[in-house]
Amino acid sequence: MKPYVLGIDIGGTNTVFGIVDARGIVIASNSIKTGKHAKFEDYLDELYTEAMRLIKANDAVDKIYGIGIGAPNANYYTGMIEETANLAWEMPIPLSRLVSEKFGIPCAVTNDANAAAIGEMTYGAARGMKDFIMITLGTGVGSGIVINGQVVYGHDGFAGELGHLIVKRNNGRMCGCGRTGCLETYCSATGVARTAREFLEVRTEPSLLRNLPIEDITSKDVYDAAMSGDKLAKEIFEYTGKILGEAMADMTVFSSPEAFIIFGGLAKAGDLILKPIREAMDKNMLSVFKGKPKVLLSELKEADAAVLGASALGWEAKPMVQAQ
Repeated sequence: MKPYVLGIDIGGTNTVFGIVDARGIVIASNSIKTGKHAKFEDYLDELYTEAMRLIKANDAVDKIYGIGIGAPNANYYTGMIEETANLAWEMPIPLSRLVSEKFGIPCAVTNDANAAAIGEMTYGAARGMKDFIMITLGTGVGSGIVINGQVVYGHDGFAGELGHLIVKRNNGRMCGCGRTGCLETYCSATGVARTAREFLEVRTEPSLLRNLPIEDITSKDVYDAAMSGDKLAKEIFEYTGKILGEAMADMTVFSSPEAFIIFGGLAKAGDLILKPIREAMDKNMLSVFKGKPKVLLSELKEADAAVLGASALGWEAKPMVQAQ
């Protein structure tokens, strides 16, 4: 049996790919910018070139058993991305078929957050857990729901889009999905930047963030300001964490998870966001669940979690998947 798989995580901003062995060790990895190319075909050309460069450099040519991909809204059953708010390419994309044909290697795909959940369950903070929810806080908000040790896909492969729970029914922010008030518009990295702009426009107190062009502010800027003691920046994280914690209390009644695993760029904010999450969860939790679900940070490096989860799919990839 060929000793490696190629795991690929297609994020809204970056695509990370890595060669992974059967023990779950990432032999080597690299990345490209997801949004660099307007056409998927051009993106795939660059991905192939850079992945093959990595494969050759690590003496892995003809040693890749399969390819596993985690991507926004990728459907495990069909191998397709039919539509997604965070990728600009023309849809639908028969992702597993096109990648398999390009590389000449069987390919299987799943939602990027599901891939991260698989990685966390196998190698990270969710080891030994059979019921947990992975929340990924990146360009968008993703989720992977695991019940009784199995990722929940639903009847059509699209289950678990908790980033599109509506958290503000009236006058909510417009979401890339076409609806308003989605969790993603408040609790993603881009959501934090939107909150910063709103706060700066309606509030008058001094803030380090006022030294920056308002349209250029990022979640990293808000984090840096908060770590410098900026009161307004801290309040932005409190606002974000409160909304997420309330939503997580609602999610709990659905599957009674042992834990929520928080993953992605915003997780690096640590207690700035975890403290308000936990407080809001506790305040809004149905009494039978109070104090039960843990809130944990991912134990895997940000790049590795999704790559490892995606790579696990690579061992399952079969040529027949591409025929769909």
